[in-house]
Amino acid sequence: MAKSTFESFTSSSDDAGAIFEEKPAHKAPLAKRAWDSFRRNPNFHITQKGQVGANGQVFDVESAAQNTAESPLARKLKGRHLQMIAIGGSIGTGLFVGSGKALQQGGPASLLIAFSLIGGMLFCTVQALGEMAVLLPVAGSFSAYSTRFLDPAWGFAMGWNYAVQWLIVLPLEIVAAAITIEYWDSPISPAVWVTIFLLGIISINLVGVRGYGEAEFVFSIIKVIAVIGFIILGIILNVGGGSNTEYLGGRYWDTPGAFANGFKGLCSVFVIAAFAFAGTELVGLAAAETSNPRKSLPTAVKQVFWRICLFYIVSLTLVGLLVPYTDPRLIGQSSSDAKASPFVIAIKNAGIIGLDSVMNVVIMISVLSVGNSAVYGSSRTLAALAEQGQAPKFLAYIDRKGRPLKAIGVAAAFGFLAYVAASNKETDVFTWLQALSGLSSIFTWGSICLAHIRFRRAWAVQGHSLNELAFRSQAGVLGSWMGFIFNVLVLIAQFWTGFAPIKPQYGPPISGTLARLRSFFQAYLAAPVVLACYVGYKFIYRTPIMRCKDMDLKTGLRDLNLAELLADEELEKASWPKWKKAYKFLC
Repeated sequence: MAKSTFESFTSSSDDAGAIFEEKPAHKAPLAKRAWDSFRRNPNFHITQKGQVGANGQVFDVESAAQNTAESPLARKLKGRHLQMIAIGGSIGTGLFVGSGKALQQGGPASLLIAFSLIGGMLFCTVQALGEMAVLLPVAGSFSAYSTRFLDPAWGFAMGWNYAVQWLIVLPLEIVAAAITIEYWDSPISPAVWVTIFLLGIISINLVGVRGYGEAEFVFSIIKVIAVIGFIILGIILNVGGGSNTEYLGGRYWDTPGAFANGFKGLCSVFVIAAFAFAGTELVGLAAAETSNPRKSLPTAVKQVFWRICLFYIVSLTLVGLLVPYTDPRLIGQSSSDAKASPFVIAIKNAGIIGLDSVMNVVIMISVLSVGNSAVYGSSRTLAALAEQGQAPKFLAYIDRKGRPLKAIGVAAAFGFLAYVAASNKETDVFTWLQALSGLSSIFTWGSICLAHIRFRRAWAVQGHSLNELAFRSQAGVLGSWMGFIFNVLVLIAQFWTGFAPIKPQYGPPISGTLARLRSFFQAYLAAPVVLACYVGYKFIYRTPIMRCKDMDLKTGLRDLNLAELLADEELEKASWPKWKKAYKFLC
């Protein structure tokens, strides 16, 4: 039988050691190679043996130490992919369209305050996630950290909470993309556009993680350019530089005013802001598929701060200056109705022909970007849960290209719910689907902060110093405490506004027991579902709350000679000029 490997030999001459190789046999046909790539790779597992399992115990530690150098998923994401995912990955309908609902319910001051506070909290959260992900770039990321540093039952609840969030977001975003087409009064059925968008998103994810990274790289560049362009345009329009506008300044902060619906209006904006920032944590989930997370992840994490400041705070400040919160067009038919986008409304008010259509195209691209991220986020989380025994085993299938193929299939299957858009039950179905995922990000971010607090405590208890960390959170443990407490406050605020909702600006107020219960569960359904998952899993498996001295801080370390690598990096940093040190600290 012909050998499949190259034969090599060394010459016995003075040039001994030169290696000669046979030419490889002819490659198999492209179709066969493509087919073979979908077969299971026996060397790939999402979570290596030796890492924390469903029972909270660590097993086969020796095998884990040998396998940490081998990636459980294909490590094909580069630094530029992570940076663009961090900068523009979560910019979507939450910013472009959802900000209109936030402006209408809370006014321009509430819009700015809520987004600034959520942004500050998220900065602390991503810094904490970055510290753990650089040290332990394991699949499943934050759900795995909850299992390892908090309680395996809470890790189970957080993993499924996050997976379900993205499984539901996929059909919602595909329908949203189809709705944006209606801006141009298209005669083509929405079902046709749903098919096109769904096939496109599935195809990108079947290419592999590199396909996801490249797609997000392009999508993010488009979104970033659009936001920067709007900021420049918004400044010009505000000072009266448009052909159809006069100087506005802070006119709309005076009349109709800076706040709408008082303190309750501010509280209602928090959850909208959280939805707008959802997906920022994907940069941590992608760490397991990054070629060198120790170098590329800290840069990506630091850039989250600039994205929050520039793309959210500056652009929303201009939105509040250009559009009054009483504008009836802010009441859209859905959370993805481009006609309700304050960005589009500001452009239309300026009388700039054609530019509103350009912004609508950006909104559609943003929607597809979020749909792309939904397949990625849900499939990786499901696969990690399966390997830990917290989801059906078939979801742990990894093919030879490092793709969690069956998990991608499950995510794609949920995408077919988008065809409900063609039925008369569309509104009811998607209202309750959104209710399931509405608070998911708040739970995820709070868990990341709490896991970081427990991780730092265990790190000290087990005799480690902060100097051993490849990347330290700039916000520190204090920032994680602030992030955790603020997430709890947002949950309390959402409970209040769900139980006693704001009176609609147009239409009758919500009254009656049934109407109030419906409003409450539409706002708060995710909370009892998460608690049921946690209590049920803990009751069945009797999982312990992890103690600091028992937490596993070694399994999953990608760099075994970390101390030496850090020492080399410190020597390199010492030679940098001051401007570079300042730049690297900020970016």
